[in-house]
Amino acid sequence: MVAGGGDLEAAFAEADLIVERRVENPRMSGAPIEPRGVIADYRSGSLTLTSSTQVPHFVRLFTALLLGINEERVRVIAPEVGGGFGAKLQMTGEEILLAWASRRCGRPIKWIETRSEHMAVCHHGRDQIATVRMGVKRDGTLTAIHSKIIADMGAYLLLLTPTIPSLGAFVMSGVYRFAAVQTDITGVFTNKCPTDAIRGAGRPEATHMIEVVLDQVAAELGMDPLEIRRKNFFPKEAFPAETALGIVYDSGDYHGSLDKLLEHVDVPAFRAEQEAQRANGIHRGIGFSTYTEICGLAPSRITGPAGFGLQTGLWESATVRVTVSGGVTVYTGASPHGQGHETTMAQVVADKFGVDPAQVEIVHGDTATGPMGLGTYGSRTTAVGTESAARAADKLASKAKAIVAHQLEAAPEDIEVADGRFSVKGSPDKGLALAEISGIAHVQPELLPEGMEPGLEETSFYDPENFVFPFGAHACIVDVDVETGKVKVVRYVAVDDCGPAINPTIIDGQVHGGIAHAIGQALYERIHYDEDGQLTTGTFVDYALPTAAELPSFETDRTETPSPVNSLGVKGIGEAGTIAASAAVTNAVIDALRPLGVTYINMPLSPLRVWTEIQDAKGGRT
Repeated sequence: MVAGGGDLEAAFAEADLIVERRVENPRMSGAPIEPRGVIADYRSGSLTLTSSTQVPHFVRLFTALLLGINEERVRVIAPEVGGGFGAKLQMTGEEILLAWASRRCGRPIKWIETRSEHMAVCHHGRDQIATVRMGVKRDGTLTAIHSKIIADMGAYLLLLTPTIPSLGAFVMSGVYRFAAVQTDITGVFTNKCPTDAIRGAGRPEATHMIEVVLDQVAAELGMDPLEIRRKNFFPKEAFPAETALGIVYDSGDYHGSLDKLLEHVDVPAFRAEQEAQRANGIHRGIGFSTYTEICGLAPSRITGPAGFGLQTGLWESATVRVTVSGGVTVYTGASPHGQGHETTMAQVVADKFGVDPAQVEIVHGDTATGPMGLGTYGSRTTAVGTESAARAADKLASKAKAIVAHQLEAAPEDIEVADGRFSVKGSPDKGLALAEISGIAHVQPELLPEGMEPGLEETSFYDPENFVFPFGAHACIVDVDVETGKVKVVRYVAVDDCGPAINPTIIDGQVHGGIAHAIGQALYERIHYDEDGQLTTGTFVDYALPTAAELPSFETDRTETPSPVNSLGVKGIGEAGTIAASAAVTNAVIDALRPLGVTYINMPLSPLRVWTEIQDAKGGRT
């Protein structure tokens, strides 16, 4: 696959300097805290499948098709599962096998995956090797970027395997105004486990390429890495901004997020401290990463058969129902697995009715309730799933206002919502509580406006017009022990922008998890096969994950730039930390080691690899 825009040859011809680097993204596991599990129970011609999955409606569809069962007789339940990170974004052989066996045997059957099984056969992520060329003028103006990616697909394809590198190609411009961008993707089959979506899915790889090579460009120019970033950012007034690829970024303020970051990080003071620490034998470095990502999957016009080729649109659905007693229930097609979506969705819907979020129940993960949905992945639940719930709630609130207006002989546009009541503007004593409105709609339909149907329930299917593009600026400070090669993350500061913050605590939690995920990839994690094709990292004894002992307390802040794509103005945040952090860590390690002659290094930055690079730079024996 080749994705490009602009005149690549002309843009490189305009460059005074072309920097080329080989950028490696090692293979990694999603490693959720809870491996997969399935219970199949076929009885009386119907199948109930309880599965640790991110996509219950997809599982229902494919199970029905493969086993020849009417889809309405298949119920899939996705309970609260211990994380997914993309590792549970599949229709798996175990689900089909157990369903078939339960039908054959006439009894329930359970399968629980072990950790070693998960490491061996649940899909892996990343595993890309790229040759990246970046062109720049002497004044620091970027002209072109060309990435040639070899992506290891594994032994066979899964649900999204060949599309993952393409997601990165969508944002290969990063936050910068390149005149020309081209990404060449070659997928190769190997004897390894297949790759597919793991947190970030293509965008961490792309951001790592851009941000690490950009620091290399700055170094060769003798230019400050923050200065070259500022010089090439899309300006705030350019949004919506179209990249050379023809992708339209919805909104952004890249200078603003970097300014906010530098309120927390005093770079001149750090440089002075760095010099003093180096004199004491401590090699400290700082690295930056300024990023954007593409999420909120996704507009059907782009992802469907006529566009990206996924053979499906990626809309989302929600039904909002007000009970006779005034309780609010939301049935969502999204399927959260630890992100706190139930909280944020309840907050949004509660605001529409002026009630406490505790009155709003979110029902998810059960195909027997609500309309069809397309699941949770690609940071889409708030931007697409919660937007669909908000739209259904808006329709319901409009109906409630019409009922109140009819009762109080007022115009519907004069009814406002506050403190749990629908009241006439300027006359808060003249109004009805939600329970009273619902009582009329359900029990006294003769009091409804002429032609209005009874009940209070609305459904919305939301198909966005565009993706959303969160962005931000991250900084990492590390110490490197040059005797052992061990890297210690001393400080990590993240400023992210996902639009208006519905729940800042949940945003912080998602950013924390994403950063930890990327630090793990940068420093520790690597799925490894030996020369005979045998997996050698089949347990957590062999596959290193960061723990609280290896990580600092992350410092987070945010800017808020609303998206014009949805009515809430929101963007995704679940993958942002993972997309930004590996480059910040890598750039920090290179910054620490540059005085020793180490000018470039690839992940994972294990002690052995770092120590080897130091020895090579010294001209010593490795």
